[in-house]
Amino acid sequence: MQTVISNSTPIIHLAKIRKLDLLQRFFGTIVVPQMVWKECTSPGEKRPEIENILAVDWIQVVKINDRIVTLLRHELDHGEAEAIALAMERKASLLLLDDSDAREKARLYHLPITGTIGLLLRAYREGMLISFGETLEELESSGFRLHKKLKEKLLQEAEGN
Repeated sequence: MQTVISNSTPIIHLAKIRKLDLLQRFFGTIVVPQMVWKECTSPGEKRPEIENILAVDWIQVVKINDRIVTLLRHELDHGEAEAIALAMERKASLLLLDDSDAREKARLYHLPITGTIGLLLRAYREGMLISFGETLEELESSGFRLHKKLKEKLLQEAEGN
């Protein structure tokens, strides 16, 4: 059985662009630590995606070993530290992370990772998205930061499929 752990950014941004269901379609259940759940569902200004996140029943929230988190918190935010710690603790099949520093740390621990863009590229390749370019535009409009050169490379990669 695969164990997929997620940080908050993929959940929040997929919910913002109404593609949260991709996580369930790809993985069934995903597991998040308590801090990630809190980041995903804490009320804030103009956060309509919270209702979409709270409505799903396939995100499992778990408590983790605080010892590992304490070590990771020196370099990462709390949610990212908990997600990496949980992935190590559960020997995750996949860890969903977007932040470059967190991804770098996860690689040091040999954790298999992908992020929001990787999930959307997979969805496009599997025929679940009509336009990868329009989806990237929508993602950027939701506040997701994407470097121009990376975006160009991704669009070329998607077209080459």
